[in-house]
Formats: sequence, C-alpha cells, structure tokens
Amino acid sequence: MRGADLSAHYPAPVHYTEYDTRIAAYAVITEQRDDGPWLLVTWWNGEGRADPAWSLPGGGVDYPETVVEGLVREVREETGFDVEVGAPLTVDTHIGSPSPTTGRPFKSVRLVFDATIVGGELGTLEVGGSTDYAEWLPLADVAAQPSRASILDVAVSAHLARDGAGPRGR
Repeated sequence: MRGADLSAHYPAPVHYTEYDTRIAAYAVITEQRDDGPWLLVTWWNGEGRADPAWSLPGGGVDYPETVVEGLVREVREETGFDVEVGAPLTVDTHIGSPSPTTGRPFKSVRLVFDATIVGGELGTLEVGGSTDYAEWLPLADVAAQPSRASILDVAVSAHLARDGAGPRGR
C-alpha cells in the first residue's frame, strides 16, 4: 500500500519490534540485442493470493543469508542462471494491512541490484514455488504488459532514470 492512508489500521506510530519485516532482493539483468536491450523477467504465479504477473528474478532473503547470497540463490532457482551481483539500483518499501494470521503489521523492504550472468542456462529450477518460468522481454515492451508486479515497475523506472550506464548485461 505505497502511499496509502493506513491510519485506520495504525493510529499511532508502530515500533519496529511490533511489525513483521520481509527483506527481499531482486535483479535487473539485461542483454543487449540488435533491436535494443532485453530484460530477464519471471512469471510469478500469484501463489493463490494474487493475480499472476511478470516480475523480476528475486525474492525473500532467508534468515541465515546475506542479501547477496539470497539474491544469487533466488536468481538461480527462478531462471537457471548464476549471477554476479552488482551495484544497488534502488530500495523500495511496501507496507500492508495487518496479517490475517498474526494480526501484526507487515513491511517489505525490497532491494534491487544490477546483476551479470556468469553461468547456467535459462530454465526455472524451482519446483512448486512462486515462479512458473523466466524469459527475456524487450525492455521497451515491459510497461505494455498487462500484468506486472509493482517491483518490476519500480526497477524499470529506476533503471531508466539512472544517468549514464545501465545494468550490466551479458
């Protein structure tokens, strides 16, 4: 609920020990082709709680992992590629209504990085997970896709707004 008025749920500031936090990391991976840059995207299946949508490779960072370790694992599971994580591109915070299971407020901190493919081959390795498949889309066509996760729009906007060099492709 980016920018939403949540005062009905949270009439006073919520101390950081009183809400659940999810740290997630996502990769912007581009490939330069004759017709321009292409972006590696994933098809998120919605996990039964939302409509399926295009997203970026990435996701939740497990408790013992560093952010970079979590991102490398997520990209490998979702795309089949091994990556080297580059510079941070943007950070996005998403807050939501209280959890229906715990009643606690929820906050997602989403970090987006440039990444470079260093091995592997295209093919989702995740079985029974949130990603059905990965593929390349022309970067210019991403905004026209009817179903997009908000992190995809956040990352593409940050990529396009950046001055100078874009994400490192393969």
